[in-house]
Amino acid sequence: MTLIDWYLPLKQAHVGLVVLSAALFFARGLGVLAGRHWAMAPLARRGSVAIDTALFTAGVALWLMLGLHPLRDAWLGAKFVWLALYVALGSMALKRARTPAARAAFFAAALVAVGTLVTVPLYRHPLGWIGGWAGRSAVG
Repeated sequence: MTLIDWYLPLKQAHVGLVVLSAALFFARGLGVLAGRHWAMAPLARRGSVAIDTALFTAGVALWLMLGLHPLRDAWLGAKFVWLALYVALGSMALKRARTPAARAAFFAAALVAVGTLVTVPLYRHPLGWIGGWAGRSAVG
C-alpha cells in the first residue's frame, strides 16, 4: 500500500472526527448552559481531548501528504486561525465566562467559528461559507 492509498481513509476519518468533535462540543455547550454537571465531567472532557487529538493528527497527516503549506495556501492558514479562535471561544463558553449570558454569547460565537472552520476547505477560501455567500462557489 502506498502513501496515496491512505488518503481516502484518512480524509474520511478526518471528516468523521470533525462531526464527532463538533457534536460533542454542541452537546457539552448546551449542557453547560442548562447547568448539567456531566458536560464538564472528566469523561466528557477527556473524550473531547481524545477526539480533538485524533482530529488534529489526521489533519496534519493530510496536510503533509498533500504537500500543502499554510503560508502558501491561504485557506489552510485560515483554518489554523479559525481553529485557534474556536478553541478560545469554546473555552470561554464552557468554563471561563463568568455569567450565563456571557457563556451563551461565547457559545454562539464558537458555533459560528466552527461552522466557518468546517467550510474553509470546501470553498478553499479563508472565509469559508462567508466567502461562498459573497459569490464564490464550493469546490466539488
